[in-house]
Amino acid sequence: MEQFSLTKEQLDIQKAAREFATKELGPVARELDSQGKFDDRLWKKAAELGFLGVFVAEEYGGMGMGYLDQCLIVEEFARVDLGMAHAIESTFFGTQLIQLIGTEEQKKKYLPAICDGEMRMGVAVTEPDAGSDVTAAQTTAVKQGDDYIINGSKIFITNCSLADILIVFCLTDPDNPKKHKRFSTIISETDRSGYSSNTYHDKLSLRASNTGDAFFKDVKVPVENLLGQEGKGFYNLMEFFNRTRVQVAALGVGTAQGALDKTLAHVRRREQFGKPLSNQEMVQGKVAEMATMTEAGRSMYYRAASKLDSGRPDPSLSSMAKWYCAEIAVKVADEAIQLHGGYGILEEYGVAHYWRNAKVLEIFEGSKEVEKVIIARKLIGRQ
Repeated sequence: MEQFSLTKEQLDIQKAAREFATKELGPVARELDSQGKFDDRLWKKAAELGFLGVFVAEEYGGMGMGYLDQCLIVEEFARVDLGMAHAIESTFFGTQLIQLIGTEEQKKKYLPAICDGEMRMGVAVTEPDAGSDVTAAQTTAVKQGDDYIINGSKIFITNCSLADILIVFCLTDPDNPKKHKRFSTIISETDRSGYSSNTYHDKLSLRASNTGDAFFKDVKVPVENLLGQEGKGFYNLMEFFNRTRVQVAALGVGTAQGALDKTLAHVRRREQFGKPLSNQEMVQGKVAEMATMTEAGRSMYYRAASKLDSGRPDPSLSSMAKWYCAEIAVKVADEAIQLHGGYGILEEYGVAHYWRNAKVLEIFEGSKEVEKVIIARKLIGRQ
């Protein structure tokens, strides 16, 4: 078998995800996007079909599959609509870290409920003055007896007003001379006293996804909610991003593929100068470039996901995949609009949303500039 040939099981789950996306997401995606809303019935149905956290071990409610399997699913969802895909996959955003470093009690308490669609979660990292530089975070968690008291605010937090729990990146040892050891990750339920949030309603991308600010004012959580070891929060976060960035890459490839699909259908039926657009060499060249970039991105994220599944994560390769696939999503979507001409900017023609949504992929979970730094340091050596 070739290194990256998909197994029959993977082909089956890919097909199932494609059918779900086409039949369930496609008919409502544009309406929900325009309203800036999401229908929770889609999340529940995705859970019933086993699409949430398939990499989670069976003993904790998952399917015991791999990260590549999860990527195949989210690629198919994003092929129809990235906003819908993100709204669904964000519900288990953080399970990767709980499975990786959580206690047995934490795994049993949270993972089955999240995989079954009974709970949603999120990860609260970014702050007003701590975006790409997460070590500038100022949200504190002070230990008092058997509790941590969390104070601070986070921005651009997915599911801030929907999640049942958030993994919060906190400053727990501010005086440690090694800044990377000053932080910890702590699970906080959102129904605790002192937690509040607000949501953004006017976004370029991911309009159907719940995003906003999270506020912690003397939020008390028990010490057993510490995720991993105290002082290891930064390192926990890096391991988490090694995994989630590959999933973002899959979202990028799905977005690019969806835009390419729309373009192929359009150039075959649209005529200019007395012949179909598809007969014009300039158009053929653009389509060939779009398809090549998409396939190159797919091959890259397949490799990165396979590294994760083999227990040999490669941060540089994960960053390459995330950066490149996000960038080609924007480029392919841009060409899709160009080849649609004036129709491309009309939402009813179904390509504008690919570009709008693709742009955020170059920013969240590590901007493309940050990804390039990670790649360069691996190649050159940390200076």
